[in-house]
Amino acid sequence: MADQGNPYLRGLFAPVREEITAHDLPVSGRIPAGLEGRYLRNGPNPLNLDDPATYHWFSGPGMVHGVRLRDGRAQWYRNRWVRSDAMATALGDKPLHGPRHLDMDLAPNTHILNFAGRYLATVEGGALPYELDGDLNTLGPYDFQGTLPGGFAAHTTVDPASGELHAVAYCWAYPYVQYLVVGVDGRVRTSVDIPVDGRPMMHDFSLTASHVLLYDLPVVFHPDPARAPSSMPYIWDPERTPRLGVLPREGRAEDVRWLEIEPCFVFHPMNAYEDGAGRITIHLVRYDRMFAGQDSRGPDETPPRLVRWTVDLTAGTVREDGLDDRAVEFPRIDPRRETGAHRYGYGVLEPTDGYAAERARRHLLSPTSPASDLTQVGVGIVKFDLERGSSEVHRFHRDGDVGEGVFVPSADGGAEDDGWILSYVFDPERGATDLVVLAAQDLSGEPLARVHLPVRVPVGFHGNWMPDHAG
Repeated sequence: MADQGNPYLRGLFAPVREEITAHDLPVSGRIPAGLEGRYLRNGPNPLNLDDPATYHWFSGPGMVHGVRLRDGRAQWYRNRWVRSDAMATALGDKPLHGPRHLDMDLAPNTHILNFAGRYLATVEGGALPYELDGDLNTLGPYDFQGTLPGGFAAHTTVDPASGELHAVAYCWAYPYVQYLVVGVDGRVRTSVDIPVDGRPMMHDFSLTASHVLLYDLPVVFHPDPARAPSSMPYIWDPERTPRLGVLPREGRAEDVRWLEIEPCFVFHPMNAYEDGAGRITIHLVRYDRMFAGQDSRGPDETPPRLVRWTVDLTAGTVREDGLDDRAVEFPRIDPRRETGAHRYGYGVLEPTDGYAAERARRHLLSPTSPASDLTQVGVGIVKFDLERGSSEVHRFHRDGDVGEGVFVPSADGGAEDDGWILSYVFDPERGATDLVVLAAQDLSGEPLARVHLPVRVPVGFHGNWMPDHAG
């Protein structure tokens, strides 16, 4: 597959060509005894592209990369394409068929979760999730036992109090978004259609103990490729009024309260919570704009920054305070603190020195730039102490790359940062990827363990730790 000069098909973005199964992986250091389960991460991995020159990273079929840890050993590594009907056919397998939404046949490439005993690969835009088994084999599209009214979402939140799964789904074909609640039985119990004009991209949402927060921002679907700055059908609409929607969890569409905010775009909030006095605190990663360029394949983006929004429901205002000047993405927290107050957060630190930052900017914005061979997205993991306003960083090889850092608590009742950070990290000296285990309470210290994978894991999106006791 020729890359046609496309930066999303070169270097660390380049897709891998084979599905691998490797057992008894070598480990440097010692895997903590409490890590019993699977670390799975999803991401695009195209195969047999018709037009490599127009390929965009966001659109490739999903491939899940997984490591199984047990008894202090790394039992296996596997990588498997999610087999939509088209992908199954391309790989010479029999299509699985199954339910579809609007006849979309997509191999979800964005996230993977374990809920109600099922491993689900997810994507946004109106397609269904796909179910996998514990060995990453595709079982087929999944519609929550026939209860899903439309498509699903890339990002979800499990409420630690109820164990229910929450999501906000959007589809380019509909003038509304859907707030969905899936019960612990794996069936959708709530679906609220919320009218939204202009077909905005709502990549993620936030959930508090009492409210759902909707990000209606100036990135909108546009099917005319001549208008879009990339091969993705989204544009920045400077005339669109950005707003934050606040919906009571058990409310109806007419109960949404829309609050105007400054123009921006949000891919990933970190967490949100209430203080009981009519205020909501949101920690999120904010861009000034996105998909605003007119002559580039990638988004015309400004560096993503961690900020705090304080929502005053009485006054109807949203105040923003910057928390850090460094470029960060993929924010995560201790999953036990979702929807509630939290002290710590984690993110991927992007290149921050002038040379690396400029090369990264050119890579994203101009595929014809001489520096566009850069494929580095992250250089380290940062831990934010949001109470003290301080941070701690673990940096990796300057020529490597760092994926999303996922926090795993060491015990159900342990302290908020008593646990580990897991991340796929490319090691340029080996030419392959490690699953790195860091101690969250000593983030800048040496890794507790490095599981040496036999291959490179391409730059990808999101993943989760699936402990054995979760099914």
